[in-house]
Amino acid sequence: MKEYFLKLLQKISSLKGTPYAIAAGVACGVAVSFTPFVGAHMLIAAFTAWLIGGNIVGSAVGTLAGNPWTFPIIWPAIWETGRHILGGAYLQRKDADFELLFHQLSNALKNFDFSLFFSDVWPILLPMIVGCIPFYAAAWVLSYWGIRRYLEKYKKR
Repeated sequence: MKEYFLKLLQKISSLKGTPYAIAAGVACGVAVSFTPFVGAHMLIAAFTAWLIGGNIVGSAVGTLAGNPWTFPIIWPAIWETGRHILGGAYLQRKDADFELLFHQLSNALKNFDFSLFFSDVWPILLPMIVGCIPFYAAAWVLSYWGIRRYLEKYKKR
């Protein structure tokens, strides 16, 4: 795992751009990994990086923070956070089957079945969307400052 992380840092160090642009791009990718929009992470990361003048390739590298090892931690965390932020009826539901959620979501979208979407998917997806906001912000700030600091030290050497 350490070797993988070091290779990522080497790849990030070789990107063209200012430390701001590279760090902002990577931070966009890392932050987007904390959203439930799994099929669109790279697209959303690239768009947000472009909006703030970040490195788009760096945003793609940053999305690697969301992977099969981290999603089982991220999804329950954002779902629980969203449930507590929303309160009320959302606190009544104690569990979420994320595999079933994404299966139902793909079926609803594939068949344009919005009744299925709002009855089965939305009650779990909404708390995930709301709950990802604090994680998104924290992930962006922490990864931006960490990568920027690393790049500034790397460039000095």
